[in-house]
Amino acid sequence: MRTLFTARCLYTPLEEIQHAILFVEDGMITEISSRSAKEIPNNIARVDFDEAAIAPGYVDIHMHGGTGLDVMSASQAELPRLGKFLATHGVTGYFPTTVAAPLDQTCAALERLAAAIEAGTADSNGDSVQARPLGIHLEGPFLSHKRRGVHPPENLVLPSIAIFERFWRASRGHVRMLTIAPELPGALEVIAEAARRNVCVSIGHSDAEMPIAQAAVSAGARHATHTFNAMRPLDHRDPGILGEVLTNSQIGADIIADGIHVSPAIVKLFLQAKGVERAVLITDAIAAAGMPDGRYQLGPIQVDVKDGKCTTDGRLAGSTLTMDRAVRNVTQFSNWSLRDAVRAATLNPARAVGLAKHHGILASGVEATFVVLSPAGEVLRTVVRGA
Repeated sequence: MRTLFTARCLYTPLEEIQHAILFVEDGMITEISSRSAKEIPNNIARVDFDEAAIAPGYVDIHMHGGTGLDVMSASQAELPRLGKFLATHGVTGYFPTTVAAPLDQTCAALERLAAAIEAGTADSNGDSVQARPLGIHLEGPFLSHKRRGVHPPENLVLPSIAIFERFWRASRGHVRMLTIAPELPGALEVIAEAARRNVCVSIGHSDAEMPIAQAAVSAGARHATHTFNAMRPLDHRDPGILGEVLTNSQIGADIIADGIHVSPAIVKLFLQAKGVERAVLITDAIAAAGMPDGRYQLGPIQVDVKDGKCTTDGRLAGSTLTMDRAVRNVTQFSNWSLRDAVRAATLNPARAVGLAKHHGILASGVEATFVVLSPAGEVLRTVVRGA
């Protein structure tokens, strides 16, 4: 079936097309144009989005759950519920993210998540409008004790290729992102090996000094995890890991733009430092996202949620942030346009993890998977493979 979608504008997001028309056939984009450059056929199904903007579906590369589900314990049958919730907030692809847990428990979670990813790929021609898991983000257990956040200390281990290989086999190669503290013994060897396997190695939960962070980048790290959180603080004489993250224009970095984890002024500083090409938005959402206040599970950790703030023993433990809210926050915290904020939630994360050929971008030959936004950035509709 051939369908035409129209909107006030379209963000590819590399360019902005005014009075956009988007042709879709069998779930794929066949052409993108403007109404001034292309005559609209009469004999075609047409969906008009009037004053809205069309943008790629959001990609969340760091999230632990939502709608009451924790990705480390949810069954394959339960994950579609999470996928539908995410789609209502504009997310069409996500990386289920682990926390430090006993190794056997982590491997069991990786096996379940791998099965969900493979099932989602096999069902790529289905018509269910839901976000799909695209890869696994391994956050822990290779984290600094000093900057572990709420990750249980008894579950942290020193990096080794043997343990990484165990995770790799359990995930059947679906680990696509790894957060690691580069100052730990063995970390540089694991970074190099993971990078060799095209894993996006992200430095985080780290007390590293700047030279160690630079060595990690030389070994193959190309990203940073929830910048400012669980990191050695920036000092003007001892810049530490943040000095490398904020000044190296060759690496990407993500941030939790909820106004709780990082103040709006620091979000603005981060955006200025990383720019529209390297800044990435994540949610770090836990099972409490989309749910009322209460107690929720984050891997092996119990988290209390009050007024939307997630804590364990007084320390922040993930968030209830949704990606559409993160995008709107960026436009409010900074001078970034909606298009720039959209790029930080679409193309930039997809590029960071090596998936930008098929995700985070709108172009001919790419799946017709996109979000429809109001001028204020509110999600009006999510379209997956033309549905």
